[in-house]
Amino acid sequence: MARTYYSDDWDRYKMVYNEPHRVLEPLENEIAIVDAALDVLHEDGILPHTKYDHIKMMAHREAVAELFEIPWTAINPRMQRLLYAINAIIQPENMIAAGVFCGNTFISNAGAAVGPGACYTAKQLIGVEIKEEEAARAERNVRRIDPTGVARVVAEDAVDTVTHFAEPIQLLYLDADGDRERGKGIYLDIFEAAYDKMPPGSVILAHNSVNSAGRLKHYLDFVRDPAHCRASVNVIFDGEGLEVSAK
Repeated sequence: MARTYYSDDWDRYKMVYNEPHRVLEPLENEIAIVDAALDVLHEDGILPHTKYDHIKMMAHREAVAELFEIPWTAINPRMQRLLYAINAIIQPENMIAAGVFCGNTFISNAGAAVGPGACYTAKQLIGVEIKEEEAARAERNVRRIDPTGVARVVAEDAVDTVTHFAEPIQLLYLDADGDRERGKGIYLDIFEAAYDKMPPGSVILAHNSVNSAGRLKHYLDFVRDPAHCRASVNVIFDGEGLEVSAK
């Protein structure tokens, strides 16, 4: 089953890419919009509930603002909160995030288990970035928040990472770019490589479900087919979008 959630102002809510910590709206408005999206994800059976710790979420946000080097990001405050909340609710033992650039998208997911926003204990949280210099920066950023090494960034092709991962994957985040021909279409290759390792109830998050919908057509058709995923919701806060699917 496929469904779309739109915030009322999705076409007006704009991220300032080179100001990653800029406040875009009153906090209560941000929380209300994310809560509405979580309600839809719960109604469709993707999430078991909608509760997460708002204080720990803000502690996570403050630590990232203080410690991370972020040259630019498309992850706006609503999306940061949504990614944190989904991970805090699902509490994946193992999470893989593909295409993490400087690590901001990765820690938006992993921050529910490491650092000042931690609300549960994870086993392996792996960020994958194919560009070595960006992977190195992302790893430096993550180490400032997580001294334990539970969360880590590797310089690899994400298809190889999930292919060789030997344990169940409870949450997969997709934000990678393939070659010029495939672009964001690489999402389907990554998900197919991970598919058999993802148990029932596991969650797949795909960023750019709106502005890259053309390149993602085959991926979106796949996750919206009930033969592959039991539910899928396109969460649209802005012009980027996040497809949230459950196996």
